[in-house]
Amino acid sequence: MRHLMPAIAMLLAAAPLSAADLRIDPVRSRAEFSVRLLWVSTVSGSFDGIRGDLVIDRAAQTAVVNADIDTESIRMDSARLRRWVLAPEFFDAKHHPRIHFESDPTALQLLSEGGDVQGKLTMRGVTQPVTFHLQANRCPPEALAGCVLQLQGMIDRTDFEMRGRRGALSDRVNLGMAIVLTPP
Repeated sequence: MRHLMPAIAMLLAAAPLSAADLRIDPVRSRAEFSVRLLWVSTVSGSFDGIRGDLVIDRAAQTAVVNADIDTESIRMDSARLRRWVLAPEFFDAKHHPRIHFESDPTALQLLSEGGDVQGKLTMRGVTQPVTFHLQANRCPPEALAGCVLQLQGMIDRTDFEMRGRRGALSDRVNLGMAIVLTPP
């Protein structure tokens, strides 16, 4: 029995981590978007309903971010604009209540140093490759709990079948996420 306990401890230490190693804190995390209207003003909003996880592969020294954004959780200055962005011609929240981002395996070191994170964004039932720029932070790769990952990127809304009001609304949409990581 005394030899069994150290053997079990060694197996557990060597076993790859499964499920979520860190969670996205839904209370302190947010996502936001902005798009130019008539090339004069900007329509913007922020989403409060963001959740997901960060799965770490210690052997490969990589991590994968999975984030889901609840489209109905959008906050905007104007109730009229909020109704419009939730309507079928923009986010179509009734039929597509969630926006999903999954990163490609990303080097753990990049999570601290910053750089480009590639992955796939699914919005309105359409999945497209995207690249977000991750800002550098002071969190060491071995201690990411409590860290904030700030990502910024731009998409072409027509790639996601958002073709309404093309004369008044820019095709380019800025997206950003501030993800706070917590233990599961």
